[in-house]
Amino acid sequence: MVARIYQPAKTATQSGRAKTRYWVLEIEPTDRKRIDPLCGWSGSGDTEQQLLLKFPTKEAALDYAKRHQIEYRLFEPKQRLVRPKSYADNFIRRV
Repeated sequence: MVARIYQPAKTATQSGRAKTRYWVLEIEPTDRKRIDPLCGWSGSGDTEQQLLLKFPTKEAALDYAKRHQIEYRLFEPKQRLVRPKSYADNFIRRV
């Protein structure tokens, strides 16, 4: 069983960063999803891929994985590049 530990990215429809402050431990799927021939629903025998745990810090997620002997991959978040702009910059004449 291998888990991914990451900090979720901001969605495209979101202007704030409210749901990006926590860390997630998510079990990677070990079995492919297959289509049920009778109903047409997709499903899998792997129920561990439904598990998604949220932690307040990266260290808490790493400690949980080590305590429960879960192999993990850590994905560090990319840092935002914020360029301050002002409304007056729209009217600067550039030659």
